[in-house]
Amino acid sequence: MPEEDSRIDHFVLEYRKTNFDGLPRLKGEQHWELVDYIKATQYTLSGLKFDTKYMNLRVQACNKAVAGEYSDPVTLETKAFVFSLDSTSSHLNLKVEDTYVEWDPTGGKGQEKIKGKENKNRSNTASPKRSTNSPRASARASRDRFAGESYTVLGDTAVESGQHYWEVRAQKDCKSYSVGVTYRNPGKFDQLGKTNSSWCIHINNWLQTTFSAKHNNKAKTLDIPVPDRIGVYCDFDGGQLSFYNASSKALLHTFRTKFTQPLLPGFMIWCGGLTVTTGLQVPSAVKTLQKSENGLGGSTSSLNNVA
Repeated sequence: MPEEDSRIDHFVLEYRKTNFDGLPRLKGEQHWELVDYIKATQYTLSGLKFDTKYMNLRVQACNKAVAGEYSDPVTLETKAFVFSLDSTSSHLNLKVEDTYVEWDPTGGKGQEKIKGKENKNRSNTASPKRSTNSPRASARASRDRFAGESYTVLGDTAVESGQHYWEVRAQKDCKSYSVGVTYRNPGKFDQLGKTNSSWCIHINNWLQTTFSAKHNNKAKTLDIPVPDRIGVYCDFDGGQLSFYNASSKALLHTFRTKFTQPLLPGFMIWCGGLTVTTGLQVPSAVKTLQKSENGLGGSTSSLNNVA
C-alpha cells in the first residue's frame, strides 16, 4: 500500500494457468482469474489439477480509497512426488532397479566378478563419472552403504514439506519387509523402526504372519489382514505418517509426531521383492479419512520418542 494510506481493508488475488517453465509470455497467455475481497492473509485456491504448474499469481492490497501495486508474479505448482530407489547406498544383498528391489542371496558377488573381468580387459583410460552436482546425486554419495542385517534401500528424494502419497506391492513369496520413512542420515547398521528417527510398518511371513507398526525399537501389533498393496501418506507439516490398504483405502496405522528433518522413503526386505509406485495423487478417500477426527477406523500410534 502507498505509505500515505497504508491501512489494508482487503486483498485481491489474480492468477492465470499455464504449464511451462520460464518467464511469463507476453502473447498467447490466458486471461487473469480474479478473486476479490479476501479479508485474511491466507487463501485456498481449489479446483487445481494434479502435477501442473500455475504461473503468474499476484496479489494486490486495497482499501476503500486506493489500491497498492501488484506483487511480483510467483510460480506455484501442484507438484507430484516422484522418487527412485537409491542403489548406491543399498545393502549388497539387495538388487535395485529404479523402483524395484529384490533380495539377492549372492550379495552382489556375481556382479562384482563380472566387473572384475571387465576391468582387466580395459585400458588405463579413466571412465566417465556420473555428475554429482545435483542435490539428489550429492545426497546419495554422502551416505554409507547399509550393512549387517540392515537390508535397507532408501528413496533418492526427500520429503521436506507438503502432503505426499506412494504405494508398495510385495511379492507373494516375500518373507519379511518393512515400509516407512527415516531421517536423511541413518547409520549403516540401523534398521527401520528400531531408531527414534525412523517409522515403519513391518510384515513377517516367516513361519507365521505378523503385522506391526515400529518406531524407536518399540512395536505395536496390528490385528488386521496384511493387504496386497500398501499406501503411504506423509503429511510433513502436519506431523503425520499414515499407512493404508491401497485397494480398499482402509486405514492401517498412523504415527503422529513433529518431523524436524527431511524424510526419505525407506524399505527393508528379506527374501522376495518390492515394487514402489510414485508420483501419485493423494486419493480422495484418504483425504476424507484424514479430515475425520483422529483417524477413526484405524490404529493411531502410542509409540513415543524415547531416547
